[in-house]
Amino acid sequence: MIDEFLAGDLTDVETAVRAAAAAEIMPRYRRLAAHEIVEKNGPHDLVTTADRLAEEHLTAALSRLLPGSVVVGEEAVHADPKVYDALGGDAPVWIVDPVDGTRQFAHGEPGFCTLVALAHHGELLASWTYAAALDQMAIAVRGRGATLDGKPIRSGSPAPGAVLRVAMSHPDYTTDEQKRALLGLRTDGIDARPCGSAGLEYLAVARGDQDAIAFNWEYAWDHAAGLLLVTEAGGTQATLSGAPFRITGGNALPFTAARDEATAERVLQVLRDGA
Repeated sequence: MIDEFLAGDLTDVETAVRAAAAAEIMPRYRRLAAHEIVEKNGPHDLVTTADRLAEEHLTAALSRLLPGSVVVGEEAVHADPKVYDALGGDAPVWIVDPVDGTRQFAHGEPGFCTLVALAHHGELLASWTYAAALDQMAIAVRGRGATLDGKPIRSGSPAPGAVLRVAMSHPDYTTDEQKRALLGLRTDGIDARPCGSAGLEYLAVARGDQDAIAFNWEYAWDHAAGLLLVTEAGGTQATLSGAPFRITGGNALPFTAARDEATAERVLQVLRDGA
């Protein structure tokens, strides 16, 4: 079933992602009322009406496209944490973050995107990263490479001796222990800054505009689409232990995704030294 689906025309998925953004996200962009923005777990963890309605839209559309599949969405898991268990089940799983970069969206900034990934038995098979305000669509399919607006993208490698540009977990979302490890990236030869939308940071690595990311949390909806995008663009990813990141969890954190193996190892070594 899943092989036949992947071998077919996947433009229906892209259409569904664009339709959800057009119907539920963009009409509210820079038009959110105060009551449409709610704190989930604190002032830095926001959800909007657009997040909820876009996820409902995508859940219905993606389930129709692949009968027998299930959806693990950020807002559904917030309502019922058991939904997350589907990542380890037998059914194909759509992993959805309806608005990645909700803080930017709520502030009327364009740095947000919709993330959709398809996985089966913990293996990432395809992903869609759609920055609606920028009208950019990045797509990756396992074994077939990565594209941005229909054109192939490659991560490439940093120039020899160049200062590495690294986006890391925002301090607002880290514990003191995590801060110590991540702040080790602020060293000679590395230009580290707090991340914005995780999905757009992964896209920057995949297209070679940024050298690496370093994150300390493992929610699949933030990382699944981007991890496949980077690896299909020729990049790599690894956790603190050196093992690949698992979307089902239990990873040694922090982890990195980078333009090439040498960059990933350099970032990991700095993180190990700071841990």
